[in-house]
Amino acid sequence: MNEEKLYAVKNAKGRYLSFSDDQHYRWREGQIAATTSQRIAHDLCTEHGGHVVTLIEEPEKVVLTKEQAEIVEGANKSQYPATYISNYTNAYYVEESLLINAYVNGYTVAKEKKYNVKVPHTKDVWYYKESEAYLLTICLVDKKLRGTFTEAEIEHYGLQDCEKEEVTDDGIR
Repeated sequence: MNEEKLYAVKNAKGRYLSFSDDQHYRWREGQIAATTSQRIAHDLCTEHGGHVVTLIEEPEKVVLTKEQAEIVEGANKSQYPATYISNYTNAYYVEESLLINAYVNGYTVAKEKKYNVKVPHTKDVWYYKESEAYLLTICLVDKKLRGTFTEAEIEHYGLQDCEKEEVTDDGIR
């Protein structure tokens, strides 16, 4: 984010001072003449009325994991959000700071990567999930038709040593 501030002139009706190509100043909604000089903004107030306002950029939203987003949601419902976040993080300053930033500025949840996982010591046979409890195998041709695995599921089923390939929304990478 740029640290330089922008200033504009606003009147009591909520309109901003703006100017056209011929340098005539008018009060308009939605069009703003901004300057990086607070002095120029004050001079415009003296000449045209209104008051100086500081324009700020909207901060970027933080990208969180699903688990981190759940903590921020819990903080939104808590009477003491910072304490809630502090209690649910692993006392790592970086994560705590990230979640506080997400609470204040908003966040988006990162899409979890999915993978097709190859059965070890076989030729072109891949695992798929029939359900949360059962894994079955399929041939290479059918692997796009079956379920994919998240990193957590790969760990859960003990498939960390298997070959894997990332799957995107439009197919395989």
